[in-house]
Amino acid sequence: MTPIRSPQQLGDALRAARKQLELTQPQLALAAGVGVRFIVDLEAGKPTLRLENVLRVIDALGGEIQLSGLPSVATDDQSEGTDHGA
Repeated sequence: MTPIRSPQQLGDALRAARKQLELTQPQLALAAGVGVRFIVDLEAGKPTLRLENVLRVIDALGGEIQLSGLPSVATDDQSEGTDHGA
C-alpha cells in the first residue's frame, strides 16, 4: 500500500502503476473514459481535478482507495432504518 498525502504523491503513484502495466497515457485515458489531458494533469499532481474521474483512473489501473486512520462509517445499506437526526 502506498501512503498518499498530496496530489503530487497521488500523481507519482498512478504514473508508476501505469508504467508498470506498460500503458501509455492515451491507452489509460481510453480505458478510464477520460481525456489524455486529464491523465497528464493527474500525473503532474494538479490539485483541482474531478474526484469522479480520478476514481475512474484508479479503477482502470486495477486499484482502489482505502482510508486509514479515520473512524469507520456505516455504508448506506447498513445505516438504513436508523434515525440520526431526531
